[in-house]
Amino acid sequence: MSFRYLALGDSYTIGESVQETERFPNQLAALLANDGVAVEVTIIARTGWTTDELWQGIQAETVTPPYDMVSLLIGVNNQYRGRDIKEYREGFIFLLQKAIEYAGGDAKRVIVFSIPDWGVTPFAYGRNTTQIADEINAFNKVNHEEADTAGVHYVDVTPISRMALNDKSLIASDGLHPSGKMYAEWAKSALPVALSILK
Repeated sequence: MSFRYLALGDSYTIGESVQETERFPNQLAALLANDGVAVEVTIIARTGWTTDELWQGIQAETVTPPYDMVSLLIGVNNQYRGRDIKEYREGFIFLLQKAIEYAGGDAKRVIVFSIPDWGVTPFAYGRNTTQIADEINAFNKVNHEEADTAGVHYVDVTPISRMALNDKSLIASDGLHPSGKMYAEWAKSALPVALSILK
């Protein structure tokens, strides 16, 4: 039998500018398979989505809970568009409750991923990268607090994203999104948590 994994998010979950096999949910599934854990991946994510757009996207898809594992990574587009952080908190709490619901009501089957810092990418050249980093940190403080409150797992990939400042092989060809190499590091970070959920 194979476990069912639902990954919710934006460009970072759908893997903008990388092959399907390089997306982090797919790489995580491949690592799990190496450990003898078969996982079927369903992704609901699109580049550019904010919290409210992710919810619209979820409603447009057929969601068939309960899933054995659910991940949620959302918020960069709220930050990028200058949306209010209080609005983000409200939207994030709503989506997190949905994620828990899709995991059969079991918070321990849900993983929240932190928002990576796009300020280190070539796309951000000429922008105020200190401000971007500060805002990403503030948004991550919100999603980390709410993850802790809800009792779900939290995987902090932001430090990995910041390694791209000195290692351009971690950036995809579009100069903005992570490469498959970076997503591999995210998958490795999430593997122990995923194994604890599915074993």
